Amino acid sequence: MSRMPRKAAPACAVRIVVTRSVTSRAAEQLLISQPALTRQIRLLEHECGTPLFERLPKGTFPTPAGVALHKHALTMLAMAGSARDVARQAGPARQPVALGLAPGLPFEWVDRLLVAVAAQAPLAELELTDGDTTSQLRMVREGRLDIGLVHQEPSQDLVGGRVRKEFFGLACRPGLPAIGAEADCRLADVHDQRVLIHSREQFPLGHDRLLATSHELGVAPAWRIATFNEHARACADSTSSVAVMLTEASAHRLLPDWHWKQLVDPAIALETWLVRQPVTRGIVEKVADIILETFQ
Repeated sequence: MSRMPRKAAPACAVRIVVTRSVTSRAAEQLLISQPALTRQIRLLEHECGTPLFERLPKGTFPTPAGVALHKHALTMLAMAGSARDVARQAGPARQPVALGLAPGLPFEWVDRLLVAVAAQAPLAELELTDGDTTSQLRMVREGRLDIGLVHQEPSQDLVGGRVRKEFFGLACRPGLPAIGAEADCRLADVHDQRVLIHSREQFPLGHDRLLATSHELGVAPAWRIATFNEHARACADSTSSVAVMLTEASAHRLLPDWHWKQLVDPAIALETWLVRQPVTRGIVEKVADIILETFQ
């Protein structure tokens, strides 16, 4: 029976083989001559700057430096062997998406948004920013915000859609005479009384409409204007306001012991719009589409 030829060892193995056998047996295992192996060992010792083998009458044995090099070489070979698996198992990189949140969005609504994006766009890494409408629109146009959730319909230079609509009402200070009917109220019910409302920067269109409608109806509440998000009670106390104009969700969160009534004359809606640049990254378009599909 003919003997099958042995498979040649990798060239790198010649440089790192450490064995307790004599050099002749090592040369036979590597399929090279003993003089060639000896030259390789001496070259490797020269590069390392220390003897790697101790040559005794009974044979050639590794020094402590040779043993250490052997262990290091085995580790390197194991890492090289697993490199393909590491690359194959590594998933695609997550992509950041800067998302602005308008004041007053209910926690439950935002949680639903986050769950929808996580389920349908797992590679999107949302970076959330609180900001009023004016700030968010500026940041979207400047490219510092990928998607804005604002209380204003986007102008022609931006694209998006409406994702939420709720109505304003009056949160009435407890302990004072009731304002309006049992379930709702009119603007005329607070004529000449102090009512706290958001600044124009926070709610531009609604702010302007409220003041214009008040003038048309001949109703003149003593408006108190402030920029507030979480400190409605403090702003109302500092201005001695009898009521605060808020959405129902914001009123229940910020003024839980104040009775909220929807404003019906006039009825003023707070709309939340998604806005983004017309041309943007694919992951941004995907996140925007998910939000629109979830809430439109």
